[in-house]
Amino acid sequence: MDSLPQSDPEINSPLFWGIDIGGTQIKIGLVSSCGETVFHDSVPTNESDGPDAAMDRIVDVIVEQENSVSDRSPAIAIGIGAPGPMDLHAGTLVEPPQLPSWKDYAIVAEMQHRTGRPVSFQNDANAAAYGEFWLGSGQADQSMLLLTLGTGVGGGIVIEGDLVSGTNSFAGEVGHMLVNPSPDARQCIWGGGRGQLEAYGSASAVSMLAMEKLSSGSPSCLQSLLSGPCATVTAKQVYQAALQGDTLALEIIDETAKWLGIGVTSLIHVLDPGSVVLGGAMNFGGETCPIGRRFLQGIIQEFREHTFDSVFAGTRIKFARLGPSAGYLGAAGYARKEYKSHLTKER
Repeated sequence: MDSLPQSDPEINSPLFWGIDIGGTQIKIGLVSSCGETVFHDSVPTNESDGPDAAMDRIVDVIVEQENSVSDRSPAIAIGIGAPGPMDLHAGTLVEPPQLPSWKDYAIVAEMQHRTGRPVSFQNDANAAAYGEFWLGSGQADQSMLLLTLGTGVGGGIVIEGDLVSGTNSFAGEVGHMLVNPSPDARQCIWGGGRGQLEAYGSASAVSMLAMEKLSSGSPSCLQSLLSGPCATVTAKQVYQAALQGDTLALEIIDETAKWLGIGVTSLIHVLDPGSVVLGGAMNFGGETCPIGRRFLQGIIQEFREHTFDSVFAGTRIKFARLGPSAGYLGAAGYARKEYKSHLTKER
């Protein structure tokens, strides 16, 4: 738990709660209209307890924090980011793989009932995208595409300052775009999606590729990890081996960058956002690390080889800046945007 001193001028500006719901943890932040985090905390999701118990924990944090500061007005609105699939129009989660007990949960109506405030609702990757657009790597951009690279591949699309959610609340699910149509293409870990980007550009894809190459006898310091019947190799271990100059680890990272470059190129050719931001935990050290820079340059080089000179010159591909805070910041920021839009319509 962390908060700014009560004397900070940001506590007097309009405030918005941002809630980022994950499979194991729920991040909760109180954010000013200027984008300053006044307070943040997290609670366990405890998926097996069900959504109502998780909502109890969220609301307890909100009530406790607002009651503890008597000279500050309650937050004006609440923003929620959650994993899909979802029905944004109905305000419900449909059947999120990470949250099976939340199936068909009317999360917006429930939060409104418990707090009496307007609630905005977005896919978690869309919320993170809006966070980066508002306060992070996309601050200088009019439009932006975010890819979240983790166990899977997520995405969020901001066009001319607004999130694109789609008719079926499915826009931005870039991990499910086809990059390899061959019948023997890789299959993503969720059991479907053969040949989709998630099967080639995620941390789980890095792990599977490493296991395949090591099992075939490729020399690497990672071979020592194969002892035991349940042995596996993680993307983090591949990154650590790459830091030591391991040839196989570097090849795996380069191949992953190539597939992501193919996916990014197709997305840019459809959306032309001018800005692509790479977020999530799988950044191989990011821009401050030579392995991260190699990874980024591999994606950029693949894009260069398959696009037009003018498109390449007008597009920036970069790492995200907000880290794990992007989700709750973006959820709060989008609640702020919808609240301001509502005020404008009333005038």
